[in-house]
This record gives sequence, C-alpha cells and structure tokens, in this order.
Amino acid sequence: MKLASLNVGGRDGVLVVVSKDLSRAVRVEHIAPTMQKLLDDWDQLAPRVAKVADQLEEGAVGGEFSFDPGEAAAPLPRAFHWVDGSAYVNHVELVRKARGAEMPESFWHDPLVYQGGSDDFLGPRDDIVVPSEEFGIDMEAETAVVTGDVPMGTRADGAGQHIKLLMIVNDVSLRGLIPGELAKGFGFYQSKPATAFSPVAVTPDELGEAYNEGTFQLPLVTHLNGELFGQPECGVDMTFNFHQLIEHVAKTRNLGAGTIIGSGTISNYDRSRGSSCLAEKRMLETLEHGKPITPFMKYGDRVRIEMLDRSGQSIFGAIDQRVAAPA
Repeated sequence: MKLASLNVGGRDGVLVVVSKDLSRAVRVEHIAPTMQKLLDDWDQLAPRVAKVADQLEEGAVGGEFSFDPGEAAAPLPRAFHWVDGSAYVNHVELVRKARGAEMPESFWHDPLVYQGGSDDFLGPRDDIVVPSEEFGIDMEAETAVVTGDVPMGTRADGAGQHIKLLMIVNDVSLRGLIPGELAKGFGFYQSKPATAFSPVAVTPDELGEAYNEGTFQLPLVTHLNGELFGQPECGVDMTFNFHQLIEHVAKTRNLGAGTIIGSGTISNYDRSRGSSCLAEKRMLETLEHGKPITPFMKYGDRVRIEMLDRSGQSIFGAIDQRVAAPA
C-alpha cells in the first residue's frame, strides 16, 4: 500500500491512503490519524488500512479525492529518530578526496552513519530555504526505510521483518560548511539543514522483485533545472544494505517505531550513470580537469528526484524543490 500525510490538521498531518497510480487518495483517520500512530500500532492497524487500500483500487470506498503531491507533507512530517548512512562507500571516498581527507580502510566493513535533525522535515514540494548561496548548496538523492520497533541487538538476518515502509529522500548538504564542522570532531549540524522526503511512503511489497534483501533494485533519477543529472542503480555498489545498517544502528540501543534510516547518496562506479549529488560530480571534474566546473545550486535552481518502476510509473511520486532565500 501507498501512504501519505496531508499537510493539514496539525504538525503531524493527516494520514491518507494513496492509489497505486498516485492519482487518488482517501483519509483514514478513523483507523489511524497520523503516520506515527499507524507505525506505533502497526500489527493491529496496518491490516485495516491495507483493506482500505484494496477498496480504493477497486473504486469501492467513499470519500476519495484527487491526490495532489503539493498538498503532502513528508510521510512522517517529524520523527523521533532519523539516522543517515553512507552505504555507497565509493561515494564517501570521492567526497573525502574533495576536501583532502583520507578514508580509513574500516569504512569498507564498518558502516558510517550520523543522527540528523528530525523535527522539521520538508514536504516533497517545499522550497529548500538556505540563508546564503555561499554555503555550497547541494542535493543528495537517497533511499530510506522506516522501521517499526527494533530491539537492541537485532542482527541483519532478522532485520527485514522490522522494515515497514520505503521512501526516497533529498538530504540537502551545505558543502561549504562541512569541512569546518567535521574538523571540530563532533559531526554534522549546521551543514545538514532540513531533509525532504517523497510524497508517499510504500510498503516493500509495492516494489515487488525490485526490493530484495534490503536493497532497492531500481535507478534513482535526478534532474537539475530540467536536465538529467544522474540515474545510478540503487542495487549496485551498495556496500551495506538496509538490513546491515539496522544491525549497526541497533547495536547499542532500541529503535522506536518510526525510525527512518537513509542509505546515503546513491553512487555507482559506472560513472556513465551520472551522480546523485553535485559534490561527486565536482570531484570527478577535478580528477579529470584539475578543477570543478559544475557550480553548487543557487537561488531559483530546481531539483527533481524520482524512482520509476520498470513500466515507467512513478512509485513514490517526485520530490520537486526550488532553492530559495529566506523570506
């Protein structure tokens, strides 16, 4: 089933079921008023919501309306826990080269994650508001999973049962601020502003064979100002799958229902597939030409991130955002 949160009714939105073709929706607050409520009581409530989803497909449910991604918040407008990984280690290697940092060999067998701000997520059509163009504004196209409750010590071979929903992500980075922050030895904060998510979150079965062993087996397509920027394959060159990321994150803590875990920037060794962020493209340009050519994003630039199934149908809807100055 496909689920969204309308940007009405308070900070956490109102839960709706969306049709498979993303054209229609129906509210289900009589079952679960919010996405977080559904995740809190997944085993009891999800079958009831799934029944509504089936009725929506059959045209046998009242109260349906046209679904407008512009009226959607992030599927979880705010979450208790957001942890982003760097599962595509070849990307980490390139970006670290860009700032003159060596990559420890341990990164190839010990996942790299950070805990991000989760109180102010962006909807799929919200502007990317940044105080200055000089901060080095960059998109990062990623995938993510949403978990139910995950007990501490969960191993990778048992992690799949805890993945309830899948999403795509634009994890904005401010590249000009990252080196100074990381030099302090205390991680990202100012350099990681609000993250945006797809209009809908979907249960893993919606991807069919294109979701396998904790990986999305489809390209993630990014357009910048209307031109194709990259379409790397999510299932290729992913050093750590989502099952392994869950094991890593749950090593010393329980994960509460609604925890979001990101893949990090999608990246392939096959550079003909393009990139999912500007930093990677700029580093490749530096290696080839001695300096970066592509600028970071400026006010008015637009980024679109989308995943299509094998028939060309959008699965999650598109993240489509404009970079803007503060009002």
